[in-house]
Amino acid sequence: MPMRRMILPLAILAILSVLALLLSVLVGSSSLPLADIQAAIFEDGDALAKTLVLELRLPRSLAAFATGGLLAVAGALMQVLLRNPLADPYVLGISGGAAVGALLAMIGGMGGFIVSGSAFAGALLSTMLVFGLAHGSGSWTPSRLLLTGVVVAAGWGAVITLMLALSPASRLPGMLYWLMGDLSYARTPWYALAILLATCVCVIPLGRSLNVLARGPLQAAALGVAVRPMEWGIYVAASLLTAVAVTTAGSIGFVGLVVPHMLRLMLGNDQRLILPACALAGGILLTLADTLARTVIAPEQLPVGVITALLGVPAFLILLHRSR
Repeated sequence: MPMRRMILPLAILAILSVLALLLSVLVGSSSLPLADIQAAIFEDGDALAKTLVLELRLPRSLAAFATGGLLAVAGALMQVLLRNPLADPYVLGISGGAAVGALLAMIGGMGGFIVSGSAFAGALLSTMLVFGLAHGSGSWTPSRLLLTGVVVAAGWGAVITLMLALSPASRLPGMLYWLMGDLSYARTPWYALAILLATCVCVIPLGRSLNVLARGPLQAAALGVAVRPMEWGIYVAASLLTAVAVTTAGSIGFVGLVVPHMLRLMLGNDQRLILPACALAGGILLTLADTLARTVIAPEQLPVGVITALLGVPAFLILLHRSR
């Protein structure tokens, strides 16, 4: 694909990203005029507006954008790895492991950084478990990896149900909100944004190899691609992205499934364009979904995972119908 044809859609998505972030900061239970936001960020504005923008809305909006981008890029990588357009970052049980880790910390009365660290540890444990079981004493195949992930995810689901049934009633609301996806306590988006940017910088130069790998391992090997190291790298990268996203915002579905599928229908299947487009489009989707979750029944809030599910299911069915 010529570079000129790649720049235009990315430029459009970048502009939409800025507009989505601006809308997210503007809108809330108490709306702020644009002049107050500008003064809060660049000048010595009103103290209340400064706190609302810099400590509450802007970090949450950036966390939503980073999480959506991480999930969408992870979904695109998983679909290349498994050579299945319906693959999803959570299909390998990574989110289940993260949920078990976070819920254990919540049951123990922990909060904040400890919950996030426990979720990340659970995600990594699930990654190693799936990879170890799928690899066994031989080599793994996409179908074997997929089936192992589905079984491990089902096992994590059973453990989560048991933990919820045995948990104290006072801790259930927070645990359920986390399981449905919650950005209320996302105040440190910088490491998620840094990981998203670093992944795009590292993976985009491999776009040609990913394009060949998506056509099958035999063709990729015939054209000089180191298939096994490439597959391992994709799996580790997708697992890391999903683990960071789950650590930041809890379990949020459909972003990693709908966004790459939608972009492929609109932009083609060139990974050099799809991966950065997924980072931007996933961020836009989750930022707008979080804005809707904060405002639809303000001052109460909905879990953002509920919004993505309500938007994702009909959108995916429409895309699936159009692509027949």
